[in-house]
Amino acid sequence: MTDFFADFLDAVAEVPLIRYALLSGIVSSLTFGVVGSLVVTRQIAYVASAIAHSILGGIGAAVYCSRVYDLPWLTPMLGAIVAGLVSVAVIGWVTLRFKEREDTIIGAIWALGMAAGLLFLHYAPGKAVNMESFIFGNILLTSRSDVVATLVLGVLVFVLVGLFYHKLVAVSFDEEFARLRGVSSKAYYFLLLGLTAMSVVLLVRIAGLILAQALLVLPAATASRFSRSLWVVMVLAVALTAVCNTAGLAVSYEYDIPTGPFIVFLAVGCYALSFLFRRNRA
Repeated sequence: MTDFFADFLDAVAEVPLIRYALLSGIVSSLTFGVVGSLVVTRQIAYVASAIAHSILGGIGAAVYCSRVYDLPWLTPMLGAIVAGLVSVAVIGWVTLRFKEREDTIIGAIWALGMAAGLLFLHYAPGKAVNMESFIFGNILLTSRSDVVATLVLGVLVFVLVGLFYHKLVAVSFDEEFARLRGVSSKAYYFLLLGLTAMSVVLLVRIAGLILAQALLVLPAATASRFSRSLWVVMVLAVALTAVCNTAGLAVSYEYDIPTGPFIVFLAVGCYALSFLFRRNRA
């Protein structure tokens, strides 16, 4: 076991890609743990999943337009951010206006984003795009610029949560009570959706679009089984996400296992063990 970690630490020191991947996983854990706790508390995991899949449309459009119109600044991450925010606006409006058709319309947005993204990537000129890295994720492709972008977006999310923490908590636990106390529940619901979109964008490199929901939701869901205090759940979720990211990266590097799926496998394992632990305590 000691030799295993020694080899991994040597790889972190000597291989820039491993170092960037580790830094990205640890930094992004702060965002995932905090926002994931709000998502689980508000019970909007299905919305997070729809946002995750719909941003493929933005990624595909960014790749296509950057190549056709020679726009090097139009990166896939920028396209993902724009698509995520557009999805948030549409989903939020649909949720508030058409509750009886909410699940159907959100499913349509989910499918449209995926279909548009695949079409854009298929017709993008030049070298074929590795769609697998976007759909299933590959944290080992993380670059220095990705780490910086992850840090910037993470700080933005952290600042927004810090500024509006109490109102977000109120809206997440009891929207009707928050409305009676004068809190604009609609505005903070949109803010929560926006934070979720930002978190999903950060998840693309680590777990990909397909597995993004699991890594955003499962550590927070696991943590919520051990505390009813939201700030405690956030702390535990951050720690669990960091452990899953680090352990998944280390094991997958050593045994040549796909990193994103294995990280999610660890998150699922922690969630399953939480049921056994609580049952034994009971």
